[in-house]
Amino acid sequence: MQTIDNFNFAGKKAFVRVDFNVPLDENFNITDDTRIRAALPTLKKILGDGGSVIIGSHLGRPKGPTDKFSLKHIKNHVSELLGVEVQFANDYMGEEASVKAAALQPGEVLLLENLRFYAEEEGKPRGLAEDATEEEKAAAKKAIKESQKEFAKKLASYADCYVNDAFGTAHRAHASTALIAEYFGTDDKMFGYLMEKEVKAVNRILNDIQRPFTAIMGGSKVSSKIEIIENLLSKVDNLIIAGGMTYTFTKALGGHIGNSICENDKLDLALELLDKAKAKGVNMVLAVDAKIADKFSNDANTQFVSVKEIPDGWEGLDIGPETEKIFTEVIRNSKTILWNGPTGVFEFDNFTHGSRAVGEAIVEATKNGAFSLVGGGDSVACVNKFGLADGVSYVSTGGGALLEAIEGKTLPGIAAIEE
Repeated sequence: MQTIDNFNFAGKKAFVRVDFNVPLDENFNITDDTRIRAALPTLKKILGDGGSVIIGSHLGRPKGPTDKFSLKHIKNHVSELLGVEVQFANDYMGEEASVKAAALQPGEVLLLENLRFYAEEEGKPRGLAEDATEEEKAAAKKAIKESQKEFAKKLASYADCYVNDAFGTAHRAHASTALIAEYFGTDDKMFGYLMEKEVKAVNRILNDIQRPFTAIMGGSKVSSKIEIIENLLSKVDNLIIAGGMTYTFTKALGGHIGNSICENDKLDLALELLDKAKAKGVNMVLAVDAKIADKFSNDANTQFVSVKEIPDGWEGLDIGPETEKIFTEVIRNSKTILWNGPTGVFEFDNFTHGSRAVGEAIVEATKNGAFSLVGGGDSVACVNKFGLADGVSYVSTGGGALLEAIEGKTLPGIAAIEE
C-alpha cells in the first residue's frame, strides 16, 4: 500500500479529502479550527514536494446548496494557516471546478464547495414525495447510485492522485471517501498523515493489546453501544460502565434509581451482557455510588448515595467518590486503555468530578507506559476541557468512524485505500 511519506507529489495534482466540518458562529467565524489544523501536515507535505492541492470536504448536513454551509466561509482561514492564497470553486457539476483544477500550478490550492450540497456525494435520493411508492423509491435509489459513480469519476478527473485524510467520514461509503478511490491505481491513492495515525491507533487498540486492557464506556444508552460492548467483551480484561448506561444496569440488578435516565426495554439486555462478561472472564466494573441531583441543572441540590438507593425525584448525574476510587484503581493498573464517554453530565461544572478523575487516571497510566486512546465527541470534549489531551497517547478525531471500527466493522473509506 502506498504511503504519503514515500510518494513524491512534484508536478502532480492531489485530490485531498479532509474533514473541515468545523463549527461556525452566527457571523460565520470559526469557533474551533482543530480539524483544519489536523490536516495541515498532509497539505503542506504535498505543497512542499511541489504538488498542487484540490481540497474536498463537507460542512454540516445540508439538503442542498445553502449559504449557511458554504465552505467559502472558511477559505480565508485555510489560506492563513497554509500561508498560500486558496482559490475557491463554487460549482463542480458545471465547468468552474474543472477549469480551475486544470489551471492549478505547483504550490497552488483549490478549495471545492461543500460536497454534500450534491445528493450524489452521499448517494441518497432527495425530493421524493412522501407518498412515493416502493417502486418509485427503488428507482430513485438506483438512479442516484449511478449518478454517484459519475460524480466520483468527475472528482477523480481533477487530479493525478488521491489522499484520504478524513477519518471522521471513513465509515461512510460516499463518493469522495470511497468510490473516488476506484479511479486511481494502487500507487496513486493513500492515507494522509491524520488518517494514518487514526488507523494505527485503532489497530493498536484492537490488535496489538498490552494487558490488562480496560475500556471505559459511557453514554446515555446501552442500545447505542451494544455492538461495541459485545465486540469489546472478546478483547478487554476490564469493562467500566459509566454515564447514563449505569442506571439501566443498576435497575436490571434490582436497584432503585429514582428519576435517573434508564432504558426500561433494555433491562434484559443489560443482564445478558453481564452474563456474557462473566462467561468470558471479563471484569465488568459498575458504579456503587452516585452524585445525585433534584433537577437536571448545574444549580441543583446534590448529595451522594448508593447507586441502588436513589430517592424518587432525584437523578444520578455523576459517579460518587467510592466509584471514583474503584474506576481509577482499575485504570491505573492497565496497559491498554480506551475511553469513550464521560461518567456524568460533564457539561455542568458541578458534575465534572468523576470524568476528570477518570481522565487524570488515564494520564497517570499513560505516564507509566500504557497506551491510551480517547475517542467520541464527549470524551474528546472532556480531555480538552480539563487540559488533559496532551497526557494521553492519542485523541481520535473520528466519532462515528471510531465507534464502528471498535465494533469490528470494515470502514469503506479505509478499505478503499487498503484494497
